[in-house]
Amino acid sequence: MSLFKARDWWSTMLGEKEEFDQGCLCVADVDNSGRDKIIVGSYMGYLRILNPHPVKPGDGGQPEDLLLEVQLREPILQVEVGKFVSGTEGLHLAVLHCRKLCVYAVSETLGNVEHGNQYQIKLMYEHNLQRTACNMTYGPFGGVKGRDLICIQSMDGMLMLFEQESYAFGRFLPGFLLPGPLTYSSRTDSFITVSSCRQVESYKYQVLAFATDADERQETDQAKLGSGKRLVVDWVLNLGEQALDICVVSFNQTVSSVFVLGERNFFCLKDNGQIRFMKKLDYSPSCFIPYCSVKEGTINTLIGNHSKMLNVYQDVTLKWAAQLPHIPVSVKVANLQDLKGVIVTLSDTGHLQCSYLGTDPSLFQAPRVESRELNQEEFDAEMKELQKIIKEATKTQDIVPKSEKNRDVIVTAEVSPDLDVESQAIDSEVKAEAVPSVTVKITIQSRVTVKKPNLEVCVQAPLAVTCEQFVFDDLEPDSSETVIVSVFLKTNFSPSELEGNCVLSYSTPTELFPEGILKAAQCNFSLPLRLICFPAQPSKAANHKITIDTNKPPISFLTIFPDFVDPSEDDQANVLGFQFLSGSKATLLASKTSQRYRIQSDQLEDLWLITKELRLRLEEHFKKRNCKDFTCAFSGSIPLQEYFELIDRHFELRLNEEKLQELLSQRAAQFRAIERRLLTRFKDKTPAPLQHLDTLLEGTFREVIALADAAVENQANIFQAFTKLKSATHLVIMLISLWQKLSTDQVAILEATFLPLAEDTKEMGWEETVDAAISYLLRTCLSKSSKEQALSLSSQLCMPKDTSRLKKNITLFCDRLAKGGRLSLSTDSATQQAAVMPGGCATIPESDLEERTVILCSTAMLPHHGQITKQKFKPGLSGESAEEAEEP
Repeated sequence: MSLFKARDWWSTMLGEKEEFDQGCLCVADVDNSGRDKIIVGSYMGYLRILNPHPVKPGDGGQPEDLLLEVQLREPILQVEVGKFVSGTEGLHLAVLHCRKLCVYAVSETLGNVEHGNQYQIKLMYEHNLQRTACNMTYGPFGGVKGRDLICIQSMDGMLMLFEQESYAFGRFLPGFLLPGPLTYSSRTDSFITVSSCRQVESYKYQVLAFATDADERQETDQAKLGSGKRLVVDWVLNLGEQALDICVVSFNQTVSSVFVLGERNFFCLKDNGQIRFMKKLDYSPSCFIPYCSVKEGTINTLIGNHSKMLNVYQDVTLKWAAQLPHIPVSVKVANLQDLKGVIVTLSDTGHLQCSYLGTDPSLFQAPRVESRELNQEEFDAEMKELQKIIKEATKTQDIVPKSEKNRDVIVTAEVSPDLDVESQAIDSEVKAEAVPSVTVKITIQSRVTVKKPNLEVCVQAPLAVTCEQFVFDDLEPDSSETVIVSVFLKTNFSPSELEGNCVLSYSTPTELFPEGILKAAQCNFSLPLRLICFPAQPSKAANHKITIDTNKPPISFLTIFPDFVDPSEDDQANVLGFQFLSGSKATLLASKTSQRYRIQSDQLEDLWLITKELRLRLEEHFKKRNCKDFTCAFSGSIPLQEYFELIDRHFELRLNEEKLQELLSQRAAQFRAIERRLLTRFKDKTPAPLQHLDTLLEGTFREVIALADAAVENQANIFQAFTKLKSATHLVIMLISLWQKLSTDQVAILEATFLPLAEDTKEMGWEETVDAAISYLLRTCLSKSSKEQALSLSSQLCMPKDTSRLKKNITLFCDRLAKGGRLSLSTDSATQQAAVMPGGCATIPESDLEERTVILCSTAMLPHHGQITKQKFKPGLSGESAEEAEEP
């Protein structure tokens, strides 16, 4: 590991609870003694000058290493060293405060006692700033010789230039919003910055000097705009990201480069703004500095990042990576004590370190291992003992630790058996007279100390809860918390599931992790059917009917639906009506002579919840009577045609969404173009007629608003159609499982195939996902031959042009199941065995079915609902129609 660590040469910690940033570090010969010193300023106003000289590498800072420490009264934003005083070419120290620029002379006084030499600073001059400063740069502006001028960028976008002791002029940058990094290129005599538009901009010094002055007498908005218009940019380069720092490097007189460190990329530009090279970074950088390379024509760069790493690049090639003990906010290269190339890094908390790259030789030599002969008998006995331990460990079924098995935190949810007397529905869009609600009591029991418990209650839309999230104080051992919420129907259509869940996220502290290990506990709860429907008068006629067969005599609805039946009315023993809050109706009938139940409704999706509730209540009824052989079956027609109509409706809304998005994008682009033309007319000094641009702008604005409203309405319709599609899909899955008597694992595969998405999105829709899943099953476990298995599936999911392929695959999928296909994740077709058809039913010839399927799909290219020929897929009935349940 030492190979990839920055070797600590000297380090120290500056102050306590002080903050430092990018401009707070500088390395230069500030006292003109010929040796580099480290100058550090902090936001707390402390100015320090250090000269490290460790006795051996790795030593910490000694008191004599600190040459000077002065507390200035204002925060220090940036420190620089240059020729800032007229009449001398000696180096002086410039300190930038928020509202002041100070230039100091640092001098050394020889000491006559053992304390050594003394350092002091003397204020040469200062400039009080009229605007809040952000950063500064310096250089021989205008090509002056023997002195450096200073340019300060204010927070409101003004460049203030100082010719040493005097103020020269100030200019506002055009289109300014936020200040960015600033530097000066002496070769082109220009200032280079990165604007808030994420562009690198270059301004010539001569252009700045001859532009309109931005003094205090013109400090109005219009004056700023006027001065900004006359300031012309030399060149612009669009970076596409915000810049962290910028630096100009010129190691010879012929070539100079502009280096820009972005948030995710590292750029090297020519003098004219052209990109020389760029490097995409796979980390978040924090600081950088280019320096001279030993190879001619290349430049080395040190880049620090937030992973505490220091990377060395030669142009775009990574040459070395070293680990640092802190996240650097500034990095410099210095020559200290005849040691060239010392890397100086500073963290935001004041950790200052001087390090070098490379390795230290290891003086450790591993001792020779004494050779001994192996005792084969002891070796065999030890191996048998270890194998016995491994065997005993694998036999143990209790692999869950006791702490997990007993559950440190238990979450339980108790649903009230009765609806709320006073409904708690809030902002419900249901058009019914009364929207019921039901109370759910959630209890959290903790056996250990729990930190930051956060409870979230989730139900599937269109259901809603009165409060979704709860934040508790830390729980003590053997304590509990209880919350009560109410669930109600918020939107005017029925949900696909009457279930909810509670998720508790919390942290449990341990010895190794006192802050806590993040864990989660959850529980599910079922909601009553009365939440979305109420008893109503049964209807005799309906568009959709399904019949469920059982092996037990029919049970009176007075027994299994006591919450929907009035005991005084005997006519409800075999027939029951349900009125959904959304307005639709469903009817449940029990045969008097056969062991069948019929569910009927005008909407296919409304059959799902009633059928599921009937099956659950029947299973619960016979379970209480210790009857274990109760089964349900389905021998009718799978309602594929009605199912396909719901698919077409959902897909049609998805197509409408794409059209609306395209139209909205076009109108928005038109709106912006009209705005630009109007702004150009308004800014023009010579007024010109608008040529009805204002009327066109108002009309386009109304179109944009209308299209946005239509897109929002269509999005709500898509969600409603997808919920209905999920309900119908649940019904089809149940009917297929009852028809083919599928096992639990096969039903899980079926659900994963037809219900892969919790919600529909633009990137991945239900149609293409289900089509890919069914195609996979048809080419693997339901394939007819090895030729089908060899076909490759597309690796990219995209929205199809129509639903003909999906409907063809669903029909073929049901046909393969009717012929004895088995659902399995295994791709070996040789091991597939034909399943026994229920009731000795005959199969449909596959060639006839596939021929009919092709004809159906070829005539259904993006059809309307009335264009599809009515057709029902009847699995294995050998020409005999199923007996319908008798009406009471």
